[in-house]
Amino acid sequence: MNPLSPTLLGAFIVGAFLLGSIPFALLIGLAKGTDIRAVGSKNPGATNLGRTFGFKWFLLCFALDAAKGLAPTLAFGLLTDLASAPGMTPTSAFAWLAVMVAPVLGHMFSPWIGFKGGKGVATGLGALLGVYPILTIPGLGAFVVFATTLGIWRFVGLSSVLAAGSLPIWVWYFGELLRRGASTSGEPPPTTWPFLVVAIALALLVIIKHKGNLARLAAGTEPKIGAAPDENPERPRTS
Repeated sequence: MNPLSPTLLGAFIVGAFLLGSIPFALLIGLAKGTDIRAVGSKNPGATNLGRTFGFKWFLLCFALDAAKGLAPTLAFGLLTDLASAPGMTPTSAFAWLAVMVAPVLGHMFSPWIGFKGGKGVATGLGALLGVYPILTIPGLGAFVVFATTLGIWRFVGLSSVLAAGSLPIWVWYFGELLRRGASTSGEPPPTTWPFLVVAIALALLVIIKHKGNLARLAAGTEPKIGAAPDENPERPRTS
């Protein structure tokens, strides 16, 4: 494993934050002639973009937001050999997790738009997938929860909250599988508790960011993704 240089770590954290801060939803909306901060929920994220212009634009923005979380996280793991290391210290784990969280915070609090931003679901998913393998499998599990509930109810906010809430459970379960595998093979047990701590913190942050969605859902006014204009009265008709 390559030594973790404080300079390298700091550069990655700053770079990951700046990459995460790129407001793709806002840029796509502006390219189509609309400032999405003035329509719908006024949130500069993939969900509001999709409600405004259609589901395909939600998918495009979701993919771009996920990529800006995945790229720096995976790159850091590969560059420092953490991705291929059989085990790591808590210090190394938290270093990787700091890089993972940085683009999510950049997305949520973008300096380019007054430290506001989206709710971090897509960027968080991409960042989770970059911590291979200990958060990749739990991240995919949370995505299955998101995609399944979105397909059933078409409420992105509800799907995001359920997926975020399931993440710590996935991390704990996968960590248990890794520990059992290590015990069977006689290898030292992997360090998993830092990943569980950060998973819980991320889940809470995402849920808090969706409190408005939950309030609208309880009031029966939460719009559905991909719905026709008559299903979502507040969605503007666009050409």
